[in-house]
Amino acid sequence: MNYANFPLDKRMPLPNSDAGNGEDFIDIERLLGMAARQAKVVAVCAVIGLFLGMLYLQTTPPKYVSVSSVLIDEGLNKIVDDISAASTTMQTDSAILSQIEILTSTRLAAVVVDKLKLDQNDAFMNPPQSALAQGVGLIRGLIQYVRPSPTIPGVGDISKLDPATRDALIATSRRDYAILKLQSEIQADRVGRSYVIALGYQATDPALAKAITKAYADAYLADQLDASFDATERAAVWLQGRLTELRESSQQASLAVEKFRAEHGLSANSDGQLMSDKQLADLNAQLIVAQADTARASARYQQYKSIVDSGSDNAFKDAAISSDQPSSSVISSLKTRYLTVAKRQQDVEANFGPQHPQAVALAKEKADISAQIFGELKQLTESYRNEYEVALARETALRANVAAAQGKSSIDNQSQVQLRDLDQKATALTTLYQTFLGRYEEAAQQQSFPVGKIRIISDASTPLSASSPRTMIVLGLSLVLGVLMGAGFGGLNEFNERFFRTGEEVRDRVGLKFLGYLPTIGSRPSKDDKQAEAQPDAKAARSPAAIERRARMRVSIDAPASMFSETLRSAKIAFDVVMEGQGSRVVGVISVLPGEGKSTVAANLAGLLAANGARTLLIDGDLRNPGLSRSLGMEAEQGLMEAVVNGQTWQSVGKIDRQTKLAIIPAVLRGNFSHTSELLSSAGMRRFIENAKETFEYIVVDLPPLGPVVDAKAFAPLVDGFVLVTEWGRTPRAMVRSMLESEPYVANKIVGAVLNKVDLKKLAKYGSFGASEKFFDKYSSYYLDKSEVRSKATV
Repeated sequence: MNYANFPLDKRMPLPNSDAGNGEDFIDIERLLGMAARQAKVVAVCAVIGLFLGMLYLQTTPPKYVSVSSVLIDEGLNKIVDDISAASTTMQTDSAILSQIEILTSTRLAAVVVDKLKLDQNDAFMNPPQSALAQGVGLIRGLIQYVRPSPTIPGVGDISKLDPATRDALIATSRRDYAILKLQSEIQADRVGRSYVIALGYQATDPALAKAITKAYADAYLADQLDASFDATERAAVWLQGRLTELRESSQQASLAVEKFRAEHGLSANSDGQLMSDKQLADLNAQLIVAQADTARASARYQQYKSIVDSGSDNAFKDAAISSDQPSSSVISSLKTRYLTVAKRQQDVEANFGPQHPQAVALAKEKADISAQIFGELKQLTESYRNEYEVALARETALRANVAAAQGKSSIDNQSQVQLRDLDQKATALTTLYQTFLGRYEEAAQQQSFPVGKIRIISDASTPLSASSPRTMIVLGLSLVLGVLMGAGFGGLNEFNERFFRTGEEVRDRVGLKFLGYLPTIGSRPSKDDKQAEAQPDAKAARSPAAIERRARMRVSIDAPASMFSETLRSAKIAFDVVMEGQGSRVVGVISVLPGEGKSTVAANLAGLLAANGARTLLIDGDLRNPGLSRSLGMEAEQGLMEAVVNGQTWQSVGKIDRQTKLAIIPAVLRGNFSHTSELLSSAGMRRFIENAKETFEYIVVDLPPLGPVVDAKAFAPLVDGFVLVTEWGRTPRAMVRSMLESEPYVANKIVGAVLNKVDLKKLAKYGSFGASEKFFDKYSSYYLDKSEVRSKATV
């Protein structure tokens, strides 16, 4: 398969970007890998943090805190509160916070400064400072030094004032500074949810801390007493003036009530009710009784009237004789006779028939009794009608009297509303006057009670041990900050990690086949070695550095069982598969940047092929910087350039390695020859390669890096496949990707990439869990020991 002829549009596209391969979720495995790689950075920063913490502890003077507890106790002035309506309750959080603000106020600080003369106390004004504070103070001093002379608004430059005025201003400024300093340093905090306030001060002198705390507590207690006394005194003065106004207003309101009552005749009985209202209430009660009597009389009248209207035949059946009527006994006796006659009539008719004379007589007697009952009912009906009319007439008369009384009561009620309003005003003024009079007496008496709501429950004492700096807290915080700083630097290192570290990155980031890892062989060349390599001479060729370079070029020959050689075998298999069917294979070894070790890889790859019995030609195609020829220690008068220009074959300029029969075409540097790309793409170069193909199975060409020059691009048409060499941890992924995107013709011919100069000890830290990089130590039994490779490389 000719990989170079594979259609470009069928090749696998490059990944989008490095970031595009990320995932939306947090990769715990990746984070753990980062932590393992940056563990040393974090540890170093943690040690630095601990060292700085210890340095801070050694340079910071100890400070001592003296604390006094103050209780806001309402029970102390309970007697005063019982007689004082102006007492203040302290049952809310806002009240406690208000007391804390009073404690930290400027006025209280000024009292303490004046009492202890703190503005003249050098221990208070200029306490010992830590090295950090001294450094900050030095910077401030420098800033003040470059500033103009201080001026005071309205005064001007103080240096131009007379000595007495200047001293007075300085003393005032010192006092103001002492007040502000004390106010900012005093500590007042509420203890839990209680009514206790912890008052404390921190100083480098334990005696000074105790003195300031005690003075503050005393000043706070005195301030509370003075505030209570001043408030009571001001209240008494104000109440005294207000009492005179209230007395006059109360008297005038009472006089207006009595005058209005007399003018409108609004006299009242013993219970305070108006006479018109009393009369109206009585008439309403009588009217209610009359209405009930009328209703009862009407009901009886209508009942008996309905019985009479039904006729005499039904009078006996429907008569509902009330037992309270005087004639009820007559009707009852008639009903009894009627029932007796009716029974006898029934018996006679049953025995002798209805035509019997006795039956006829009994029927007549029965009819007479029924007529008598009907007559009695008519008489009762007439009597009940008369009673109903009398009751109705009485109700009508009472209604008229009630209407007249209501009119009179309405007028009186309207006047009563006005009277009530005047009476309420008079009562309110009288009550207010009595209240203010009582408060005035209470305020006058309260001035003689020097009792406040503040009590000191814990006096300030001399602190025995320093409160700061706290060793464990400082060291712990320093350690945490150091770890955080290390994590930050580690994260920055990981963020700046833009190089190839694993084969997975080669496959995923740039889409190339990964051929394997090439471990570091020998030591990295020093600056002197590079200078000697740039200007070879006979002495430099015999130096230890030159000997080591030549040994590095033969690692695959001297140590065929090493990991280095095994990776090159993997590369051979890769381009054998890609170039299968071709008689002779031209393999170009390229890199993106100089110094990535492509010459070493090319020499060892060619040596490995030759050692395996394949006819192999190694060409140094870097005509501007023939590092391969220098590293091999080849001293030649003619090289690739002369052979191509003069039309010679490889035999005229080639050299043969006696051990492996490897043919080598060196390159000879010829001044400032800059047309190397035209030479590599010329027809002469093509003829030279075609001639070499007739003899060799493999032609390995060490080409210049892709970044600085275009020689490798110019030689690309003659190459069957490229092997890309990238240096582990140094070749930027973005640069390789950009180069492959800009040169698709070269990219399509790249068989695979190798990672060179790999630090196998660090490699495991970059591999994911379960990846092959984690198990290289288990592969050691299959590879030649690295120390043996290094020893052979330094021979």
